[in-house]
Amino acid sequence: MAPNKKVMTVVKLQIGAGKANPAPPVGSALGPHGINIQDFCSQFNNITKDKGDTIIPAEITIYEDRSFTFITKTPPASILIKQKLGLPKGSSLPHKDKVGTITRQQLEEIATEKMPDLNANDLDAAVKIIAGTARNMGVRVEG
Repeated sequence: MAPNKKVMTVVKLQIGAGKANPAPPVGSALGPHGINIQDFCSQFNNITKDKGDTIIPAEITIYEDRSFTFITKTPPASILIKQKLGLPKGSSLPHKDKVGTITRQQLEEIATEKMPDLNANDLDAAVKIIAGTARNMGVRVEG
């Protein structure tokens, strides 16, 4: 980030890996700020093309001169849990209807992947955060 540029705004989006295009939601979120949407889309797609169909959060910092920088984050925990268990979606009644079971090892794998974006000091705390997300999706947590 250049120290002499003044930040105009920060936009947060969740986009499918390698699937950014100028249509909504990307176009409607970035268009009002006057940046080159196609430029953002091509940069985002190049960075995320090897991540499959996963949803990737992006934080786009837009400067007053209409330039931008962005960082990508790890996929949301709920997406990773659904992928790990092969679930189409979470439970509509998470405390009554359980849609699957997740093991401690699976929680640790997800927590290790999410660690850079989690507010946790160690793997154990990260596992507890992921386990809470799993419970709220109607997934039974073993251990």
